[in-house]
Amino acid sequence: MAKKVSKNYKAAKALLEKESYSLEEAVKLLPETSKVKFDASIEVHVNTGLDPRHADQILRFTTKLPNGTGKKYKIIAFVPDEMTEEAKKAGAIKAGLEDLVGEVSKGFMDFDFAVAHPTVMRNLAKIAKQLGQARKMPTPKNGTVNADISAAISDLSSGQIEVRTDKNGSTHNLVGKLSFGEEKIFQNVKNMLDGVKNNKPEGCKGTYIRSIYLTTSMGPSLNIDLGSIN
Repeated sequence: MAKKVSKNYKAAKALLEKESYSLEEAVKLLPETSKVKFDASIEVHVNTGLDPRHADQILRFTTKLPNGTGKKYKIIAFVPDEMTEEAKKAGAIKAGLEDLVGEVSKGFMDFDFAVAHPTVMRNLAKIAKQLGQARKMPTPKNGTVNADISAAISDLSSGQIEVRTDKNGSTHNLVGKLSFGEEKIFQNVKNMLDGVKNNKPEGCKGTYIRSIYLTTSMGPSLNIDLGSIN
């Protein structure tokens, strides 16, 4: 059965007169192509020529968007008991060790990120698989394992994102809200794309970045002219 397309989507799609747009043009078009009544999220989708089955072709890095994502994240912290209050003051919705591990093991997963102090990582063995499958396992690679718990929570809260290829070699990231305005959206998108370019895996063969799309919630995708981001 063919997917039903809304009138709003058709109207927004009709505004796209070119096959591709410069990044500046695409950002300016976003308000026109968003037909929802709420503050639409902005996402960037990058399709690469990487084959993530090979360790030297995995793209994974973190970057702190200059203007944040516009989303409020729920963060939990696995820390020694004496650091519980510090973590909560920094913004963690839950903090602790054994009790928190117990909650997660029983199914509590209502959070976006988990951070952990390096000294308690061995205590997470019981829930490592559970967190890993949900892509919420703390790791030094994205800064969620950190001796400075307050800094780790602050970075996540203020707009740190992890850019990571999926099994098809593509990345999908929230980079802001439509209400940010053109300048801030452009800054965030540029920051993320610069990170993609600067973190090109050593094992990349052939074309690295195949396509980039910019989109709003429930809106059409705008194909970005790759030449405009060099």
